[in-house]
Amino acid sequence: MGDVQHRTSHQQAAERGPVGVDADARIGAELAAVVAGARRRALRDGDRQIDTAHLLHTLLESDPEVRELFGGGPQIARLLGYLVQRSIGYGLRWQGSVEDSGAVPTVTGDGWSPVAAAVMTAAYERATRRGDLLAEGVDLLAALITEPGSRAVEVLGRAGVDVRELLARLEGAAGRGVEA
Repeated sequence: MGDVQHRTSHQQAAERGPVGVDADARIGAELAAVVAGARRRALRDGDRQIDTAHLLHTLLESDPEVRELFGGGPQIARLLGYLVQRSIGYGLRWQGSVEDSGAVPTVTGDGWSPVAAAVMTAAYERATRRGDLLAEGVDLLAALITEPGSRAVEVLGRAGVDVRELLARLEGAAGRGVEA
């Protein structure tokens, strides 16, 4: 009965469509852990809201499928190094500010930067286009790297990651039947 009840709540969430960030209704357990980790990271860093760099950092630490898309090794180490430095290096200029693309309101009131909220919605929409009711790590990665003004894309660029190449690998993995 629990599975039927759980599935029904996710189907209802899918029918309602993405409104705000309702992580419990639209993401699987692995991605829920990423969101929880990003929330802890934002609090620890003294940030007012979860932003896309928090999401990217926690996603890289917790999702082996996502790490594999980066080719592992040195690129992951360099990327994680930049993400760790966000609270002591260049990320200081982000403290006290809201990640905003300019296309959406700057205040969400729910603990998410407007850009991070939009990315979570885009991840869910990507999963539903694929026929899934729950977003996964690869959905979040795809949404993160297609948001050009995000802090996550800025960090990727500073770490020398070619975002277009990464997106091509992500789409190539989906074409081979890998859930991407």
